[in-house]
Amino acid sequence: MPPTFPSLPGIAWPVTKRPITATRVAAHASGREVRSALYPAALYEFTLPVEGLTPDATHPGLGAASLQALLGLYVQCRGTWGTFLFTDPTDGAVTGQALAAGDGATTAFPFVRTLGGLTETVGWVTAVSRVTVAGAAKAGGWSLTAPNLLTFATAPAAGAVIAADFAYAFLCRFVDEGVDFDHLMQGLWQVRSLRFRSVTP
Repeated sequence: MPPTFPSLPGIAWPVTKRPITATRVAAHASGREVRSALYPAALYEFTLPVEGLTPDATHPGLGAASLQALLGLYVQCRGTWGTFLFTDPTDGAVTGQALAAGDGATTAFPFVRTLGGLTETVGWVTAVSRVTVAGAAKAGGWSLTAPNLLTFATAPAAGAVIAADFAYAFLCRFVDEGVDFDHLMQGLWQVRSLRFRSVTP
């Protein structure tokens, strides 16, 4: 399992979340265009200003060893090479999310979340607290298959709606090969702009 992005009380505002898509456009002499979506789903790029990090207990409100936690994650990932899990505090859990309807044969269903009029697969499910089939809670007979599949021992009946309460994270990579950690004063550091982007599991 990938490492987890640490809790950093020193994250400041504004935090930027940018949906990223890719489209191939072929223009014709007539002026008409043919467009083809290259990504099956949007990716998300996050930019966080981290105004306060501390290596010790000098600034208790910034969390103990928050500098080591973030610096260690970046080095562990070797910059843009490795991946980690980031939980967006505004987009990280759902309740009663409908996943699919059974067909009597399928046993594995991807975890999804609804965003406005869009339903898309989540990156990495971190916890499942409740599963229902046709409105009835299922205490067993299912398992979480990493990164984001709900697997049943027996296929749900045709037409039975499968729903779940669960938490999820974005599987991400850092965007930059180098990150500046600024030492502002004794016991206080900052990262002016930390960028990372979700990837498809």
